[in-house]
Amino acid sequence: MTQLFKIGDSVLVLDEDLSGEIKSISGSNITVLTEDGFELVFDKKELVKQDAVKSFSEHIFKNDSLQRVVSEKESKKRKTVLKKSKERYEPTLEVDLHIHQLTNSTRDMTNHDMLTLQLDTAKRQLEFAIRKRMQKVVFIHGVGEGVLKLELEYLFGRYDNIKHYEANYQKYGLGATEVYIYQKAKN
Repeated sequence: MTQLFKIGDSVLVLDEDLSGEIKSISGSNITVLTEDGFELVFDKKELVKQDAVKSFSEHIFKNDSLQRVVSEKESKKRKTVLKKSKERYEPTLEVDLHIHQLTNSTRDMTNHDMLTLQLDTAKRQLEFAIRKRMQKVVFIHGVGEGVLKLELEYLFGRYDNIKHYEANYQKYGLGATEVYIYQKAKN
């Protein structure tokens, strides 16, 4: 069964715990605004309409068993899962600043336009991480000529509560910078 998606549809991502609203469609690529405020691009094969899942669930389960399954799932969600010590130190947010991840086409964009888009995205995601009290963010910028990396270092230097350094080489190679955000205690 093929699904017809349209802008504004609520969708779930298969094989991931993500959901959101369709913002744009370009061929088989669909841009989804997640509940966390991120715009992510997925192939249409990776998505399913939320109302299709609901009607399928209602068809498969009787109402009372559906309620039981939903309540079981909710109770499992509430249980806290202890992270392994290694996972605790993993970044909580990765931001890929490669231009092909940020726009569908660079045809009419100058190098300055592309750099501006990348820096605006980095600043927006950094502000988001600070608001959401995330401690670590990895900005994947690639190696290239080093212009974006230099501009990111300048951007990070404007914040008092931030320390930045090379990200994990084994995971990212030379093309990523990790940012540690010092959080103030809540009053």
